[in-house]
This record gives sequence, C-alpha cells and structure tokens, in this order.
Amino acid sequence: MTNKTRKTDRRTLYTQQVIKDALLELLASKTFAQIRVTELCRQAEITRSTFYLHYDSLNDLLNQVIDDALQLTPLVTDLAVSDVTAMIPVCQRFGDNPKYRNLMLDTDLSEYIIGRIIHQEKGRMVPEIMMKTGLDTRQAETLFIYILHGSFAVNRRHNFQKDAQWQADTEMLQKFVQAGYNQLHQ
Repeated sequence: MTNKTRKTDRRTLYTQQVIKDALLELLASKTFAQIRVTELCRQAEITRSTFYLHYDSLNDLLNQVIDDALQLTPLVTDLAVSDVTAMIPVCQRFGDNPKYRNLMLDTDLSEYIIGRIIHQEKGRMVPEIMMKTGLDTRQAETLFIYILHGSFAVNRRHNFQKDAQWQADTEMLQKFVQAGYNQLHQ
C-alpha cells in the first residue's frame, strides 16, 4: 500500500471499509476480473484519487479483503480435536461468512485465495501436521497443500454453506484424513 507510513485515523479506516465493502458488493454480480477501478469508485461513491490514496491497485485491495477475512476466522490450534467443525480448514471458516462467500465462489480467484491462505496458515499448520504424523517439513507442507486444495474444492461444491450433505461429506473426509495421520505416524 502506498500509505504505510501515514497515520491511520477513523476517516481513513471508514473510507477503506467503504472501498472493501464496495468490492464485495460488486462480486455479487460479477467476477473480480470484470471489475474496474472506475466501477468500484462509483459503487463506493469515491473518486479515483481517493481509491489510489488507500490502495495501489485492485489486487492490493483484494489482498487486504482476503487478509481481513482470514483474520476474522477463529484459529484451529489442535488437530486432535474430535469435533468435526473445529477441524474445518480456514477456507470454509471464512466462506461461512456471507460477506465473503461471493469472493470464495469466484472461480478465477480460487488459486489466488488458496495461495493467500497457504501464506498465512502454513507456519501454524505445518508444524501441527509434522507433530501429528512424524513427517518432515517438506512432506507436511505437501500434505497441508493437498488438504487445503481438497477442502476448498469440496466446500465450493457446497457453495461454502454448511448443510446436512456438507456435514456428512466433512465427517467422511475428516475420518479419511485422521486415518491417514494415524497411518503415517506409525
């Protein structure tokens, strides 16, 4: 962001939130690739110069929205928890929030979002997987990426909504993952 050294006051925070909300509103009717700065500014009722005062680009804004969503999700700190909902990967947890669901459903952004999740969650999840399985760092990273991609795909299939079929699928997949952890730890 261009204004990293600038003091953040309430007006700045408010304007940034208006811009983020405008992006999320536009994602309800179009993909991220179809959104232009001019259109976003019209939706947010701001000028282009105001947009560029706060963000370098639409991608800079997108990163901030994804990072905000990831910060809102509760952290899972124990892979041994038996409650299936506590084991849900972060993609489902922030997909649960209706505010971010359209972002998660934008197929053009899937890999980008997964990459941001990997960046934020790897440092926490890889050591947990290593402890649970006995794998080395590289192997645990591979397993983490595999689980995250699979979870994202399954949750997309359910439109990031927890219904009875999602619950059944999640429980089955959790049993599969847990059996894999147990097998690897032997």
